Amino acid sequence: MSLDVGLIRKDFPILGRTVRDGKRLIYLDNGATSQKPQQVLDAEMNFYLMHNAAAHRGAHQLAEEATEAFENARATVARFLGAADEEIVITKSATESLNLLAYSMGNAPSNNRFHIAPGDRIVVTEMEHHANLIPWQELAKRTGAELVWLSIDSEGRLDLSKLDTVINGKTRVVSLTHQSNVLGTINPLDKIVARAHEVGSVVILDACQSAPHMRINVKELGIDFLTFSGHKALGPTGVGVLWGKSDLLEELPPFLFGGSMIDTVTMLDSTWAPAPRKFEAGVPNMAQAVGLQAGLEYLEKVGMEKIHAHELNLTQQFIQGLSKIEGIEIFGPTTTESRGGVVSFAVPDIHPHDLGQFLDNQGIAVRTGHHCAWPLNKALGVQSTTRASFYLYNEAHEIDSLLDGIQQAQEYFGRSR
Repeated sequence: MSLDVGLIRKDFPILGRTVRDGKRLIYLDNGATSQKPQQVLDAEMNFYLMHNAAAHRGAHQLAEEATEAFENARATVARFLGAADEEIVITKSATESLNLLAYSMGNAPSNNRFHIAPGDRIVVTEMEHHANLIPWQELAKRTGAELVWLSIDSEGRLDLSKLDTVINGKTRVVSLTHQSNVLGTINPLDKIVARAHEVGSVVILDACQSAPHMRINVKELGIDFLTFSGHKALGPTGVGVLWGKSDLLEELPPFLFGGSMIDTVTMLDSTWAPAPRKFEAGVPNMAQAVGLQAGLEYLEKVGMEKIHAHELNLTQQFIQGLSKIEGIEIFGPTTTESRGGVVSFAVPDIHPHDLGQFLDNQGIAVRTGHHCAWPLNKALGVQSTTRASFYLYNEAHEIDSLLDGIQQAQEYFGRSR
C-alpha cells in the first residue's frame, strides 16, 4: 500500500524550488490548496492551445471539441464520486456550490419540496468552515428558519448524544463537513444520515477535505448533495463540484440565470434546461474543468486508498512527535481512527503567527490563524492555531523537519523572552 513518493514528486515542478535564501520548500498547507502536477498544467494549457472555444455554443469544430472536453471532465468527476454524469454540476468553487444550494432553497416556491419557511430547522455542526455555515445563517435570516448545530466533545468529535433532538421533525436541511479542516475529524455519517432521512431532511456533505484524500462513493454514503473544490484535489483554482441526486436537482430551482441554462425564452418568461445545465449559466470554466479532470485521473492512477493510508502514516508520525515535545496541545483526535491528515496544534508562549513565520524562514509552509472556523476556535478556547496538512507528495523527513523546526522555535523564543 506504500506510495513511491519520490517518483510522484517529480511530477510537481513547484516542489523542486527553493524559498527563503535557498532553503528547500517543505509544503505542508495542503488543507488550504494542493500543488499541481505537470499533467494538470499540460491539460489546461493544451485546451487553450488547441481547443479553446465556448462549450455548448456554436456548430464549428472548435466548439464541438470544447463541448466534448467539458463533458468528458464531467464524466470523470462522476466516475470519481460513483455518480451519474447528469448528477454533476460544475461550479467555480465549493463555496459557490454551497451558496447555490442555500439560495436555490431560499428561492423555492411554497409548493416546492425545498421551500424553507418560518419554524423550519437547518442543522449544521460546530466544526463547519465558514463556507458551510454563513450561507445557512443567511438563509435562516431570510426565511425565518431556525439554525441549530451539533456540538463537539472534548476529543474534537461530534457529540451525537442529542442527535434525535437536534435533528427533529422540523428539520429540512442537515449540512455538515465530512472531515474537519481544523481537527482532522472524519464525521460518522451513518447515524446522522439515517436520522435526517427519518424526519424527511436532505443531507448536504462538504467534502472539501475528504474527496481529495480518500475514496468517496456518494451512493454508499447515502447523502443527497456533496461538494468539493478542484484546487484542493490537484486541479486548478476556479472550479468546483456539486453532486446531487437526479430527482433533487430536477426539483431544485436554479441559482444563476442567463445563457446555456435555458430551454425557451420569451420577453416575459423563460423555462429551464434539465439539470445539470440549468445550474451552469454562462460560458463554463472549460479549461479549469479539463485541468480538474487531469487531477482526478492522477489521483485515481495513484489510488485513493494508498493516498489515505500514506497520509495517516504521516499524521501518526507527526502526532507521536508532537507528544514528545513538552507543552504541545493538539486539537482534535490524537489517534488516526476516523481522522485525516490535518493536525492543528498550539505551542506554549508562542503565537501561531510567530511560529508560522519562524517555520517559513526555514522553508516550511504551514497554516496559521482561525482557518475560517471562528465558532470552532471559540469552542476550543483559542483564537488561532498552527495547522499542518499532508498529501500524497509529502515525505516522512519533511515531518521530521517540521518537528525540529517547532523545537528550534521553542528555543529561539525562549531565549528572546
